[in-house]
Amino acid sequence: MATAAAPASAAGLAGELGTGQGDFGGVGLMQTPTARMAPEGTMSVSWSRTPPYRRYNVFFQPTEWFEGGFRYVEVENQLFGESIAGERAYLDKGFDMKLRLLRETRYWPQLALGFRDVGGTTLFGAEYLAASKRWYDLDFTLGLGWGYLGNQADVDSPFGWIDSRFDERPRRAGGDQGGEFALDALFRGPMALFGGVEWQTPWQPLVLQLEVEGNDYDNEPRDNDQDRDSRVNLGARLALSDNLELRAGWQRGNTAMAGVAWNLDLAGLRQVKNDPAPMPLEAPPRESWAEVADALESNAGMRVASIRQDGRDLRVTAEPVTFRHLPQSEVRAARILHAQAGPEVETFRFRWQERGLPMREDVHDRAAFVAAARDAEAETTHRHGIYAHARLAPGTGERGEALHVADPRRFQWGLGPRLDQNFGGPDGYLYRLLAELNAEYRTDANGWLSAGVTATLLDNLDNYEYIAESRLPRVRTFIGDYLSESSVGIENLQYTRTAHLGGSWFAMGYGGLLEMMFAGAGGELLYRPFDSPFALGADLNWVRQRDFDQGFGLRDYDTWTGHLTAYVETGIEDVLAKVSVGRYLAGDVGGTLDLSREFDSGVRIGAWGTWTDAGDDFGEGGFDKGLYLSMPLDAFFTRSSRDRAAIAWQPLTRDGGAMLGRRHSLYEMTHERRLDGYWEAYPRTWD
Repeated sequence: MATAAAPASAAGLAGELGTGQGDFGGVGLMQTPTARMAPEGTMSVSWSRTPPYRRYNVFFQPTEWFEGGFRYVEVENQLFGESIAGERAYLDKGFDMKLRLLRETRYWPQLALGFRDVGGTTLFGAEYLAASKRWYDLDFTLGLGWGYLGNQADVDSPFGWIDSRFDERPRRAGGDQGGEFALDALFRGPMALFGGVEWQTPWQPLVLQLEVEGNDYDNEPRDNDQDRDSRVNLGARLALSDNLELRAGWQRGNTAMAGVAWNLDLAGLRQVKNDPAPMPLEAPPRESWAEVADALESNAGMRVASIRQDGRDLRVTAEPVTFRHLPQSEVRAARILHAQAGPEVETFRFRWQERGLPMREDVHDRAAFVAAARDAEAETTHRHGIYAHARLAPGTGERGEALHVADPRRFQWGLGPRLDQNFGGPDGYLYRLLAELNAEYRTDANGWLSAGVTATLLDNLDNYEYIAESRLPRVRTFIGDYLSESSVGIENLQYTRTAHLGGSWFAMGYGGLLEMMFAGAGGELLYRPFDSPFALGADLNWVRQRDFDQGFGLRDYDTWTGHLTAYVETGIEDVLAKVSVGRYLAGDVGGTLDLSREFDSGVRIGAWGTWTDAGDDFGEGGFDKGLYLSMPLDAFFTRSSRDRAAIAWQPLTRDGGAMLGRRHSLYEMTHERRLDGYWEAYPRTWD
């Protein structure tokens, strides 16, 4: 009897049938892809070597039906060129994507459409249609491939009857310099069959593979053709742990393959917390409301601006500083307030703000909360149903008798390590290990002075030599000079001020040393209705290029830059779309599309592309692109935190499409204007 493949858990992908990473990255066999997908939220990092190719791959599964990632292919027997990178091996960059068209059923296979090396130089460009079907401990795949996957040319182009252009595939696609979408090559040229089977052996960690590939190795990129004795490849995957596996194979009938793959469940990242225990309901009252404010910050993670009583309402105005989800702070805070408030108080109102900007007001009925808290302490199974009705509303103004008003002036600082890296260019892997000192002084609720200083501890920036040609002002391609000129530099020194203009309108102004390469002044305006999936923002900045030593000196180049940005929560797989149009640092005009998704774990995966009127002046390729990963530190440490760390990958440093690296964003600052996730996070507050 045929059986449908059950989705595997990302916590144990290694050694599981139909989940392995192929040589090129992405779920597949070896040289050939399959129709399979990793579990939603998976990140897979892999490496493989089949001489003369070494492949370094990073792939993501942002939705259950879409897989995407990027890859570097190091060609061991080819060089960048002596004038560019001396004796360093040639390195090619590429993007892949795969779309699931049909989910597997009992009688029908899973079907997927894929594109390999679609946004790079397209040296390994290919398109394919693959079908996969599981039968007990076997997983079968059959596919049709074009381009690199179709060089065997089993069949002439099936689309030649539409237009004779489909009969031949361009030898060089993706533009004269690469880096563009190879639309002129899609599904063109002859087609080949490929496929294979995986067998889950009785020894659970081991999976064996057999595949028939569609490439003949007689049309390799850069005329680097390889001998092939057989079209059949043999391979194996061996799980070393739940998420780490070794790969080995015999390919082309004459070449050994070795590889390793590691999977991480981004959607399920969590850490057991060792936060201070919530205060007891019947704790004795504190001597003053100032002590209550201190307890609210240390135990409930809310930095109090004021505590006021307005008749039967007790209102706390505060900023969230510890817990990612506001219900965690509110339930802890309600315990502290219950112990302190007089019997006449019937509601607790939490007026949340960020940098002096009102976000919202969450209202909790005191009696209902106390009943739910006592049930929680008694481990009553129905406690969530008793108290699941906090009222959420736009922020309101200050009212009532002031019980405590905090001094907004505050100084804070932090010192820690940071690793800057750049890879994929002719100079190879470049890194810089830093000590980073950040400090901030709040002048009032809406204003603050921030500073960031870095000191290089260890680096290999002496290897930085190559600077790509650019007919645009060099607004970014002097990056190596900024990194290597001085071991100590001021990355940021600016004053920032926010303002609530009324209703759903917010504003921010700033000036100083705004980033590593530019100083200046600017402002941002944001329209963000309460609990709306849509927001609209605009920023305008005058900036001047800084000296390479990252001190206070300035260079001659200055410009105006700014963008109009629409933010849309699409409602499709929790995807946030950001569309920006405006003027970039090099004076070019165009737009940027940024698509991202945030999982329940707080991890956000995103990709962006920028197209401008720079045209041929853009440099390699006609547009800029990149991927990024933003992760909450809360997912890695035993103490709760609202801080985040970001990792970004951009294949090349370009002058075209370069945006100012603004330190703050009103859209991020006003995150709590949205109520999404409030009730989903609510039950955790009682566990």
